[in-house]
Amino acid sequence: MTIEDCYKVLGLKVGATLEEVKTSYRVLARQYHPDVNPGDGRSHDRFIQLNQAYHRLLEVAKPAAQVRQPSTPSPSPTPVTAPETKVKTRVTRKEPEFRNNPRLTDLEQLLKQRGYLQLQGFLKAQRFPRAVALVDALAQRLPQDPEVRQWQAIAYQRWGRHAIADGDLDKARIYLKKALRIDPHNRSLWMEVERDFRRLEQIF
Repeated sequence: MTIEDCYKVLGLKVGATLEEVKTSYRVLARQYHPDVNPGDGRSHDRFIQLNQAYHRLLEVAKPAAQVRQPSTPSPSPTPVTAPETKVKTRVTRKEPEFRNNPRLTDLEQLLKQRGYLQLQGFLKAQRFPRAVALVDALAQRLPQDPEVRQWQAIAYQRWGRHAIADGDLDKARIYLKKALRIDPHNRSLWMEVERDFRRLEQIF
């Protein structure tokens, strides 16, 4: 098996962290273990394949700290006489992030990880109804996970903004207000929603 095949066997994207590899393996190994599926040749073959992929990835997968730590370039000296320049700040849409929640079980963690990848795909493809349906289901399954609530609010805000562009202003108001109710302490979200409401006012 190639490295790409190994990631695929474990249901992961290429470049997944060592922690993600271990979590996915634990969940799938329990599912296909011969003791759980006695006499099932397919499950036995699948279990062997999982073990081969897992041990191969243990050699190449990196811990999360190494994957996510950005390289810091050495600072270049700044001339003392350089004139002060004004930099305009621009608010950009915040993308959902994924972090491990130690209070979740391995199965819940895997569910959250897969949901995150699907959500990213739906948002990039502007399939907002699917994104909202997915994140609503995740929020019901993992009601105590604050990150899932943030994803839910972001999905609502994106659909609200899209509804403005489509001229469906009633739907836009509904989902923008839902976004603020779900994640009321997210400052960057408030700024985005405020911009969307200004667009609504300009249309009227």
